[in-house]
Amino acid sequence: MRFARILTAAIILVFFCTPASAQPFTKDVDRIAPYKNYKFRVRWDAEYVPGIFKVSPLHRKTQVIRGRKGGEPSVDNVSPGTTNYEPIVLVRGRTHDKSFEQWANKVHNVGAEFGKEQSLEDYRKPITIEVMNEAGQVALRFNAFRCWPSEYMPISELNARAPETLVEKLVLQCEGFQRDYNVTEPDPPSFTKPDSEE
Repeated sequence: MRFARILTAAIILVFFCTPASAQPFTKDVDRIAPYKNYKFRVRWDAEYVPGIFKVSPLHRKTQVIRGRKGGEPSVDNVSPGTTNYEPIVLVRGRTHDKSFEQWANKVHNVGAEFGKEQSLEDYRKPITIEVMNEAGQVALRFNAFRCWPSEYMPISELNARAPETLVEKLVLQCEGFQRDYNVTEPDPPSFTKPDSEE
């Protein structure tokens, strides 16, 4: 019983003595829940791309190089090698918007005349992924660099016995991504009561 009281007091002391910079949220100090994964936007060419409902995780992996000299202890030395960035997969419901198709055609344009199958000038471009909080404020922004479409699926499977939303998919290769630290934690939104509630 005494141990439980000491432990509780220690937890309270640590919580209140933790510096503000170590708190998960600095402006909305009452918030403890992480951001959700269902509010986001994707942008390229200075425009938001409509209809995207799924974005794959941003993921990078650095190669581990192992080595040792014969006279050293029986433990490998490890050091970083090259870093690879996983493709970014975008999925959206199929509409008449041409954003996916137009970019994919810059890499391989079927039926183009000789020498114009690929647009070497602008087939690569950066994209921006914004994560928003529940109120729709931009909370995080990531920029991915030198992206280009390596796979394009204009329509998903057609099946009369399993009706689902028709989807379009674009797979982007990239050569790096970085968080935009100019985007900081948004101020908690203030709400005013409607006139009917006053």
